[in-house]
Order: sequence, then C-alpha cells, then structure tokens
Amino acid sequence: MSDFAPTEARLDVTRAKYPDFPRSPAVLVRLVKHLFKEIHDEANVVMRPYGLNHAEYNILMMLYGSPDNQMHPSALAEAAGEKSANVTRLTTSLCEKGYVARAGSDEDRRKVTLTLTPEGVALIEGFLPDIVTLLHRQTRNLTPSEQGQLETLLKKMLAGFGD
Repeated sequence: MSDFAPTEARLDVTRAKYPDFPRSPAVLVRLVKHLFKEIHDEANVVMRPYGLNHAEYNILMMLYGSPDNQMHPSALAEAAGEKSANVTRLTTSLCEKGYVARAGSDEDRRKVTLTLTPEGVALIEGFLPDIVTLLHRQTRNLTPSEQGQLETLLKKMLAGFGD
C-alpha cells in the first residue's frame, strides 16, 4: 500500500513557495501516477509466472479483445497506450514466444497484421482467472456505483487531452 501523505506534504510546500500552484489538479495527477505504478507493479507480479510483463499482457489483451484476435500495429499501439517502437519490441517478443503471429498484407506489403496464435489464446485464458482476482482486489475499496463514477470522471479527464 502506497502512502500518499508525503506527496501531499511536498505539494503543500510547493504551494507555500508558489501560491498560484493548483493543489487539486496536482493531487489528481499525482494520484493517477501513483495508481499507475501500483497497478503496473501488481500486474507484473501476477504475470511473472506466465513469463510476461504488464506491457506484454496489455498487448495480448488488446488482441484478445478484438473480434478476430487481430490488429494492425498502429491500432494496437493506440489501444494499448504504447509508442509504436515499443509495440514493435513487445510484439517481436510475443512472436518469439509463439503467442502472436505477424503477417504481411497481400494487397499492401507495408501493412502488417498481428494475430493471436492458438497458444496465445490458451495462455490468456489460463491467466484470466488470476487477472479477474487481481482486478477485484485492486478495486475492492470502491462500490460498484463508485467504480462507475470514477470511470466517468477518468474518461472526462482523458477527453481533455489532445485539445
């Protein structure tokens, strides 16, 4: 469990030095950062026995969440929140492990399709019970209604980017 109090104390010191510094937005952004770290670290622990890390898990889940278990690298990068170069590195690793297949397009040699292999689907369906347990544990302090409210608020915050 992460203690956020030291971060709040540093934000208070910053505000004392620079009164126009906006405490509430800074707290929200720092909380999101702390949550990301905790989520990332816990997912890495759960994925380690499967020979995966959190980023590889995300790539696999984006493919699994596609109706035909396949995506183009650019769409995969956007869906997974990764840079294109990192998606290339991650998918190369997943291809080497036999979980993803990379194929060129017959119509356009520049276009690549990434597809889950049967081994990749089996791996995902093997670790999903552990992920379900993890997700319930990570959100256990929020009621279903609060989870819905937080989802709405985070989507609203996300919509403010790129403007």
